[in-house]
Amino acid sequence: MELSYAHGASATPLLGETIGDALDRVAAQFPDREALVSCHQDIRYTYAEYAAKANATARALLALAIQPGERVGIWSPNCAEWAVLQFATAKIGAILVTINPAYKTTELDYVLRHSGVRTLVHAAGFRSSDYVAMVAEVSQRLPKLEQRVVLADTARNGSITWSELATRSVEVTEDRLREVQGALQFDSPINIQYTSGTTGLPKGATLTHHNILNNAYFVGAGCDYSEHDRVCIPVPLYHCFGMVIGNLSCMAHGACAVYPAESFDAEATLRAVQEERCTSLYGVPTMFIAELEHPKFLEYELTSLRTGIMAGSPCPVEVMRRVINEMHMPEVTIGYGMTETSPVSFQTLVSDQLDLRVSTVGHIHPHVEAKVVDPESGAVLHCGLPGELCTRGYLVMPGYWDDEVQTRNAIDSVGWMHTGDLATLDENGYARIVGRLKDMVIRGGENIYPREIEEYLYAHPAIRDAQVIGVPDLKYGEELCAWVALKDDTTLSYEELREWLKARIAAFKVPRYWKFTPTFPMTVTGKIQKFKMREESIAELGLDAAAKVETA
Repeated sequence: MELSYAHGASATPLLGETIGDALDRVAAQFPDREALVSCHQDIRYTYAEYAAKANATARALLALAIQPGERVGIWSPNCAEWAVLQFATAKIGAILVTINPAYKTTELDYVLRHSGVRTLVHAAGFRSSDYVAMVAEVSQRLPKLEQRVVLADTARNGSITWSELATRSVEVTEDRLREVQGALQFDSPINIQYTSGTTGLPKGATLTHHNILNNAYFVGAGCDYSEHDRVCIPVPLYHCFGMVIGNLSCMAHGACAVYPAESFDAEATLRAVQEERCTSLYGVPTMFIAELEHPKFLEYELTSLRTGIMAGSPCPVEVMRRVINEMHMPEVTIGYGMTETSPVSFQTLVSDQLDLRVSTVGHIHPHVEAKVVDPESGAVLHCGLPGELCTRGYLVMPGYWDDEVQTRNAIDSVGWMHTGDLATLDENGYARIVGRLKDMVIRGGENIYPREIEEYLYAHPAIRDAQVIGVPDLKYGEELCAWVALKDDTTLSYEELREWLKARIAAFKVPRYWKFTPTFPMTVTGKIQKFKMREESIAELGLDAAAKVETA
């Protein structure tokens, strides 16, 4: 029996260049093709204009005396300026620190302090948050935060506007920019991505040009991108899904990136696909569910679509089938990975049979290794047995910013990134994610994977979304609790659902506790925060005594 090890052998070489050099190359090849469309801002750039904007902004940043390796923060929802800054910092070797738009003052303070940001570019605000006031508050505690650029028409509290920054470009010549850009190395760090913080303090995954440019290229290749593709990107840019799989994948293939709105809006996304004739659509499962369930879904023309990527959290089989059949996306792919691996390590192929594209997270990526190991011993398991998934290759981050201990905990001595995900690997290199090491529920000695139960629940015609968690129990150690979101105009009782599930899976896998809810606690990237669900369930079910029981 074969071991659970896969290697993505490829005849296509890795790209040995910096992000700035890649942009220059693509812009020279496709100068008149559209590179970026920001629908809510009514902005369109060709590749020639895109590169010119990036160059001018890079020169302006040099005028602010920003050096290679220095950290520059970006705190903003999706906009054209975000993308321009991404390429401008890459051209001068500054490390872009991408900050979650949902952060509050305490989280902002932590990220800026931890990464040592000296220059921060930020929006005026987002939703109910006044960014200008929040930045002014943390600036009083952060003497290193010396320069602030606000994406607004006017500035206050010592900031300058984006337009005022642009005027500084005349102070630095194109020759000086070429000199700085030419001295950069592709293995140098270029981005710090703070983890979503679903548990504990965020960690700063540090990524290089080589990490993210190559991952972007191969993800786009997995979707068969060319300069004729137009990619709708409703996912946030601050995360790898937006800035790597989105912005960089488009650039690497000469495709056009389309932003429907500053943050996810189901109808704005459908409208952008129709009006911009997008060929590809991105999203986490919750986004696709919102689009499919939108009251005006049938009013939008989506036949221009052919592909896309569903990633960020486990992709329910039934949702995948609906995306293929109802959104005209026959070549949609599933992507799997993590921020620390730039992010994608597995992806389904557009040529894969339907059963593989709806039941696995795909095939190991080119130039990447993967193995499934016993979480206790570290031994490689035989194919088909569940264990911890580990990946290795060009895509693994150098480490967490200024945190050697966490880096050593995540990346072992021979370069394997330990994902914390439970998976199986077959003989052809296709992986199935069966849960998280910390999500696995042990009920009376039985190992139960919530993902399996969730897949059954998704198949129920009245269910829109479902999540299963473990909650403490005095008798069994843990019991299952299912949170269920019903489709509009449907009704269902707990007993009906329990009986329906009993007919399909073993009795010990049927949740003891149930909760109907319209929404789930989640991060801005659409990742379900199961630890919050657990906390709420313990309180609502009166399980405090069981929760206080100490375990080994």
